Amino acid sequence: MKQQLKSIRPFIGAKNFDISRNFYKDLGFEEVPLEAKLSMFKKQDIAFYLQDYYAKEWVDNSMIFIEVANTDQFWQHLLTLDLIGKYENVKLTPVRTLDWGKECFVHDPSGILWHFGEFF
Repeated sequence: MKQQLKSIRPFIGAKNFDISRNFYKDLGFEEVPLEAKLSMFKKQDIAFYLQDYYAKEWVDNSMIFIEVANTDQFWQHLLTLDLIGKYENVKLTPVRTLDWGKECFVHDPSGILWHFGEFF
């Protein structure tokens, strides 16, 4: 029997769980607490799990790509959030155009690299 896939929800770690929770809420995700040290964050059909667990080697090598409809508009929205002013260690990298599409980057407070992009 052929199975129908419905979603993918990666687990990511947090150096400081409360700071990361606030960061993702500021980014526009809704938090759904599941346990004392685990929350699901969702926005539209996208979701991931944030856990109060930090392993530097794991977090430093975590990358997540989210496809957006318009990278330029998404970038302008990111700038209005003042994430760099609110959170230590957050980095934003502007939109770049590549052969396959456009993307911009956000490093969260723990160091996880988020790619937000669109395909041509």
